[in-house]
Amino acid sequence: MIEELVIRDLGVIGSATLPLGAGLTVLTGETGAGKTMVVTALGLLLGERADSQILRRGSAAAVVEGHWLVDSDGEVARRTTEAGGDLDPIGDGRSALVLGRTVTAEGRSRALVGGRSTPVGVLSELGAQLVVVHGQSDQIRLRSASAQREALDRFGGPEIATALGSYQETFESWQGTRRELDVLVAERDRRSKEAEELRLAIDEIERLAPRKGEDLELAERAERLGNLEDLRIAAAAAHEALSAQAGDDSRDAIGLVEGARRQVDRVAAFDPELARIAEAIASASFAVSEAASQLAGYLAGLDAEGAIELESVQERRAELSALARKHGGSLDETLELLESGSRRLMELDQDSDRIESLESEVTSLRSLLIEQGDRLSQLRKVAASRLAASVTEELKALAMADAEIVVEVAQSQDYSTTGRDQVSFLLKPHRGAEPRPLGRGASGGELSRVMLAIEVVIAASDPVPTFIFDEIDAGVGGASAIEIGKRLARLARSAQVIVVTHLPQVAAFASNHLRVLKSTDGEITESSVQRLEGDDRAEELTRMLSGLSDSESGMAHARELLQTAQRLA
Repeated sequence: MIEELVIRDLGVIGSATLPLGAGLTVLTGETGAGKTMVVTALGLLLGERADSQILRRGSAAAVVEGHWLVDSDGEVARRTTEAGGDLDPIGDGRSALVLGRTVTAEGRSRALVGGRSTPVGVLSELGAQLVVVHGQSDQIRLRSASAQREALDRFGGPEIATALGSYQETFESWQGTRRELDVLVAERDRRSKEAEELRLAIDEIERLAPRKGEDLELAERAERLGNLEDLRIAAAAAHEALSAQAGDDSRDAIGLVEGARRQVDRVAAFDPELARIAEAIASASFAVSEAASQLAGYLAGLDAEGAIELESVQERRAELSALARKHGGSLDETLELLESGSRRLMELDQDSDRIESLESEVTSLRSLLIEQGDRLSQLRKVAASRLAASVTEELKALAMADAEIVVEVAQSQDYSTTGRDQVSFLLKPHRGAEPRPLGRGASGGELSRVMLAIEVVIAASDPVPTFIFDEIDAGVGGASAIEIGKRLARLARSAQVIVVTHLPQVAAFASNHLRVLKSTDGEITESSVQRLEGDDRAEELTRMLSGLSDSESGMAHARELLQTAQRLA
């Protein structure tokens, strides 16, 4: 809902603040006062194309600012946040949102959403969810087939919503299953070739039966065997240096350390410090003996390995290396291929069974889709008949007694996410005329009244919070004008309604009456906006009735009109 609209230097309006709010707001004023500029200002906030010609003469820029109340958890709030704009929470699940638009004399345009500069397209996105404009030459909200279908579905209520939800669930399953089946069938030859290649690779890997880390083990083994003689010579020399075998133990390390220990032990009792050294020599003797023992074992092991042929190790390494190059680059990747390839092969080998199962599932889902689609079509046709009758009845009271609305539901051959129905809103402007799409065969005023009738009928199910009607009453007067006012007031019970009107019968139904006032200094014409209440409002209605604001009979008529509107609203 729009709380307030601020306009500066737009057309004949120098500066104006329009308090709007809930209910029915009417804008009145003399011809040329600038009432249409208010609609133009709202259009700018809704992302319409800007033209520097709309600037007030001599101004550098025109500025429009709108203050909205929106659902804090709604789509408008979400899109505003995405665009980087700020919302001001005010409680009751609502937030304040400010939209702005500036147009310079050079034709440049700037859009603001929640205080943040954004592309004008963001205003258009938000505007589609915030406001619906119906005017003499404005766009028709229900022009597109999809918008007409959505309006019919909303009018149809929970029954259509439930049927559509079930249909869409089946449609998504049907589409997903078809896509999977199409992929399997289209790639059957490729998948068969892939399976054969995987089978050959797995057979080759399983035949060699490599172990994880085996390539590193073999590399170490080959290095050992390739240097076996050097290892033996070095180990034997080291062992002999530690523990000679010739019987003379005075020249090997063990004998020398043992001799040192005996010499120190002999006199260690005379000096505690020497006793500690004796312990260290004893530890050294043990360590040297242990190393000699390990060298002996190592030499024995080398003698045993000598029986292993280096050639067989190198041959195994060559086989594993060739296998790795062919199937991944490393032995680990080859073993990974064995594991993942086996799973993939099992999946590919099940293709025939899967295709058969999917074909059966597609057939079953298609049958259910047809059944649910027919049910949805039937519900739409019933709702279309009710909607057409209700709107046609409304038109009779809006000076279009011979007009008739036809809501046509035709079935196409193709199924989509919304069914197979093509919904069309058609207008028969008079008896004997062929039904034609909305916007053809009707004047601007007649079309606005048609849209009013539709909006009144579907208002309870409409998600858009604000409706704007620009001179909906063209070519209407008397009792028909009263009926238009009644319907605008009825629509305002469930939505915010803003109307630009010349008819006092319509203005009398307003809960908020704004007058656009024109003044001139002889050179420049300027308009401002006043909120009217009490006698001021009666005077404005008097002016609209008779052209004179001080006519006693006109004032009496105006007050009577206000009382009548209050009773009928």
